[in-house]
Amino acid sequence: MKLSLKPLNQQVIVITGASSGIGLATAKAASKAGARLTLVARNEEALTEIERNLKAGDAVMHVVADVGKREDLERVASETIKRFGGFDTWINNAGVAVWGRMDQVSDEDHARVMQTNFWGTLYGSTIATRHLRDKGGALINLGSVESAVAMPFHSSYSASKHAVKAMTDALRIELQKSGSPVSVTLVRPPAIDTLFNDHSKSYLSSAPTFPPPVYTPEVVAQSILHAAAHPQRDVYIGNSKMFTRMAQLAPAFTDKISRSFIYDLVQSGRPDRHPDGAIHNADVGKAGDGRVHGNYPGRVLNNSLYVKASQHPRAAALSAAGAVGAIAIIAKVLKQRR
Repeated sequence: MKLSLKPLNQQVIVITGASSGIGLATAKAASKAGARLTLVARNEEALTEIERNLKAGDAVMHVVADVGKREDLERVASETIKRFGGFDTWINNAGVAVWGRMDQVSDEDHARVMQTNFWGTLYGSTIATRHLRDKGGALINLGSVESAVAMPFHSSYSASKHAVKAMTDALRIELQKSGSPVSVTLVRPPAIDTLFNDHSKSYLSSAPTFPPPVYTPEVVAQSILHAAAHPQRDVYIGNSKMFTRMAQLAPAFTDKISRSFIYDLVQSGRPDRHPDGAIHNADVGKAGDGRVHGNYPGRVLNNSLYVKASQHPRAAALSAAGAVGAIAIIAKVLKQRR
């Protein structure tokens, strides 16, 4: 069967991690475009309020679930099929994180990050493709710039996003080999202004933050929904393409940047209001659920030139070539100075 994706106004879309941030921004944009939605998160109170605020009537439903439990996601699929007759796009967006030096973070916390981010995405991917394998549709997994570039104090999160990339790539190849009409996309956002750090657990001495540039969740939502209607292999947001290429072409230089700049930039110097985060207990994050944006104190960019270019293949090729050339020059200069 030929791969062909429906326009958004004809789709049923499942979104995990839909109670805030990127997931909520995607839900709002998809609802506005006329899609029918199943919203998934751990916080029923927030999901109920979001469903009410979308004012989409029977076109939106929610399911309370922990993506780290396969049985919960099986229930998401079955309830969506029961309500809407099936689904066309499944978006694995839910994720958690822990900030801290790797040897300081408990095994339990490392495991929770992997259970949600990797296993939750694997469960969602296998459940979704089982339904989409014959009828067609889109599977969209949220990776990160950290799918290629490890960040200090983020060891388990970086590992989980590396694993998500590998799993997504392997699944894509398997589906292509079998001739299944399923578009499999990995979305790689950089730093995004959500409540990510408020919901994260932190072992740092001050509240964690992101190094600039930081983008709005709406930029990512736009890219996700474009991939839901137009098959794409990888979607890079903002500077994530540049850092990915830099890590591939100049790994030692990338490490040096992390040691020299990133190491300090992720520590804000401000007191941490929620050091335990919501990784084990969804109630901790309830105050922020229902919000798209976070509390980033600096400038937040509301568009990405790379995203715009990526939706026009010729411009994307020129942009990628320019980025690779720039990185090669930087790496050469660095070697000459040694």
